[in-house]
Amino acid sequence: MGTMWSGGQKSREEIDMALTKVKEIVSSNPVVLFSKTYCGYCQRVKKLFTELNASYKLLELDEESDGGAIQSALAELTGQTTVPNVFIGGKHVGGSDAVMEKHRDGKLVPMLTEAGAIANNSAQLSSI
Repeated sequence: MGTMWSGGQKSREEIDMALTKVKEIVSSNPVVLFSKTYCGYCQRVKKLFTELNASYKLLELDEESDGGAIQSALAELTGQTTVPNVFIGGKHVGGSDAVMEKHRDGKLVPMLTEAGAIANNSAQLSSI
């Protein structure tokens, strides 16, 4: 669940440029959260990541000049038209429900740790 983009139609060129940008951001960050500032589902995921001490790249699409094109590109790339739209380790995870389900199942922290978004405590201790 989440918020859909209500902006107008985007040109093919705008979407292609946004698609390139999305792929670059996702490939160069362990965790990426595409969000909107007013979205309650997005706030749930941000709160969870903060509680887990996970580092992540946040893009608030309602504050980006090309936010509508990015959301259209994400829909093409993932099939998901809503935010939050989460990627971990370069892989699409999904939205709020998918992230919360992975957390309930005990799968989220290992994914975040493997991606390098959460420091592994044993690794920290051995490097002291």
